[in-house]
Amino acid sequence: MKDKTRIFKLNLTKTLRSVFNLSNFKSGPNIFGFALFVIAALVIITSDNTGSLNDISNFEVGRVADRDVIAEYAVSYIDVEATKQRLEEITGSTPAVFYSSIDINSRILNSWNVFCNFTDRLDGIEIESAHFLLDIEYNRYYTDELIGRYLSSENYTDFRAYGQEVLNQILEKGIYVFSPDDIINYNKETAELVFVSETGQQLRSGLVSYYDIITMQEIPHIINSIVNVMDVPDNFKNIAADLLKPFITGNIFFINTETQRRIEDAVNEAGPVVYNIEKGKRIIRRGFIITEDEMEGLRALHLSLPRKNPRNIMGIVFLVLLLYVLFVILRGAIITGRNLNDRERYMLAALAGTYIIGSVLLNNLSPGVEGFPVSLLIPTSLFIMIISVFFGTRTAMIMALALPLGAYFAGSFDNYSYIIALVSGIAASTILHNAQDRMSLIKAGLLIAAANCSAVIIVLLLQGAGLNTYPSMLLWAALNGIICGMLTLGSLPPLEQALNAVTSFRLQELSDLNAPILRKLFTTAPGTYSHSLMVANLAEQACQDIGANALLARVGAYYHDIGKMENPGYFVENQTDHNKHDDIAPRLSATVIRSHVKLGVEKAYSMGLPKDVMSIIMEHHGNSVITWFYNKAAEQEEDVSSEDFTYPGNPPKSKESAVVMLADITEAAVRTLAKPSVQKMEKFIQQLFDAKVEHGQLAESDLSFRDLEVIKKAFVKVLAGYYHSRIEYPKQN
Repeated sequence: MKDKTRIFKLNLTKTLRSVFNLSNFKSGPNIFGFALFVIAALVIITSDNTGSLNDISNFEVGRVADRDVIAEYAVSYIDVEATKQRLEEITGSTPAVFYSSIDINSRILNSWNVFCNFTDRLDGIEIESAHFLLDIEYNRYYTDELIGRYLSSENYTDFRAYGQEVLNQILEKGIYVFSPDDIINYNKETAELVFVSETGQQLRSGLVSYYDIITMQEIPHIINSIVNVMDVPDNFKNIAADLLKPFITGNIFFINTETQRRIEDAVNEAGPVVYNIEKGKRIIRRGFIITEDEMEGLRALHLSLPRKNPRNIMGIVFLVLLLYVLFVILRGAIITGRNLNDRERYMLAALAGTYIIGSVLLNNLSPGVEGFPVSLLIPTSLFIMIISVFFGTRTAMIMALALPLGAYFAGSFDNYSYIIALVSGIAASTILHNAQDRMSLIKAGLLIAAANCSAVIIVLLLQGAGLNTYPSMLLWAALNGIICGMLTLGSLPPLEQALNAVTSFRLQELSDLNAPILRKLFTTAPGTYSHSLMVANLAEQACQDIGANALLARVGAYYHDIGKMENPGYFVENQTDHNKHDDIAPRLSATVIRSHVKLGVEKAYSMGLPKDVMSIIMEHHGNSVITWFYNKAAEQEEDVSSEDFTYPGNPPKSKESAVVMLADITEAAVRTLAKPSVQKMEKFIQQLFDAKVEHGQLAESDLSFRDLEVIKKAFVKVLAGYYHSRIEYPKQN
């Protein structure tokens, strides 16, 4: 008990230090969240007109004034329309600013030289082998036809100089990267080009005409026009555009922030169009028709009057600071149970800010029916269900308490609205716990509707409302819950794609073995498919036992070897009577084996798999050495570097990724045991785990030694059931 108390105090101290660390307050999500809460405070302050000293509702442009209005004090106000027109004129005359990056030029030329170095090493190798090696390294850039045409050129080693000359000419002119919509509001004829050093220092600048710039769409045409006037072989001219285009990227970029800064400087120098109303000036004359200018001055005078007493303003300021501090705390595991990434923190801030601001605006725009709770118009459960899906039940429960409370302090909710919103939010935070499919959202909407109706009945009883009020209020309550469920169902897919997030619904869809990619894996690499299923069973059981995300581990195991579909015959689980590695050098074998990680990540990216699943694919071998081919190469060569036989990934950074790594090596290795028993498997698996720990493959995964022991027992349990002994059946006649 004392140890637990001590650990809690240490975690609390660490969190408080993190909260009051100034570096945390400078991060983008925190600034974004603070800006939203400041906007919410401004909306709250400016939306309440109860403190106004004058009523101007009887004054309209073109109407005869029924009384005089005299300024009791001097007022200065900005003419919005005139200022807007001035801003448009300044913006239209300001050239868009582009930065030229010298560093990108070096990277482009270096990439071309790396490619040429690689192809130079292929000189003298049989064209089939050279084609195979070049295809492995550059298949994402070139087609098989282009690779063949390149390698069939007798003088392709001379292409280095030709390509470098073409690239130098293009880079000297510059390749501009921008969207027409980015510059549509600026100067239509010229832009300003700023040359920047590698250290970020501005060297010089000048104006360029849009007629002289080059974009990526024009690159093939520009390359052809350059090589046509060069003294180069025809075989280089024919493939120059396709050969060089993959290495070319934009090196001159539109800098919106710099352009806006220059516009802001010009605007600040010019200043807004300001009109002054002197004290005692007659703004409106009785019996005269009100003009637009007079009405504008009246509005300025009206807006300048105090609207809230100092106590209300101080309360709102403290509320904003409280919510901001809570948001900073939410970045840590003390509330959410895990550290949130920047996208998640942006989303959480946007949801909280939108809820507070929306509640204030809807309160002002609501029908105004006496006794009608405004919370029935606000989709509280929609916000909470989204939070529950992406952040978990605990965070959703906290926000279900915080958001209605924030709206209550902001003045949007009365006591009855707060009760309904609180019940709706708490119901939404718990209903989706352990939900397995998207249809659960529709069921959740119905259950929330029932909870809303129950809350409305309680509110109506507290109000002592008549029976004729019940039907309409219950209808609004039911519609609120049902519509929130439908909106959640519709908003999840785009949010999942925007955040590239892992949700239980998305993982359930990815775990379907009838998915096209898994069916293709089954037909092209049946051994790998069987291996992946077994790894999934091991990883799922182990993650369940250590409290990790078992569904994520299962899905990651299903897809962790999809890169093997490109060359299935080079992997032992798909081989029958012949090992292709017997016919090639160990280095080439290692290249083929290593490539399945990179190919798997590329396939996962093209499929739009979640980032966490792609991490498992990338990390399931870590950066370990392919020892079999390394040792084989060491027997044949004197100087062998282990880096040439190392997987291109990183060590696992999550428990799920580490479990899949251990399940992968365990499943493959246990197959080599003759008559595996529980004791044999325990000892063998422990040796595998010790090797991974010794080589630092689990150092970043947060797995404890206790977790490793639990994982080992889980693996043994599953494998013992798989390799159990069977009785021998008597032969039948």
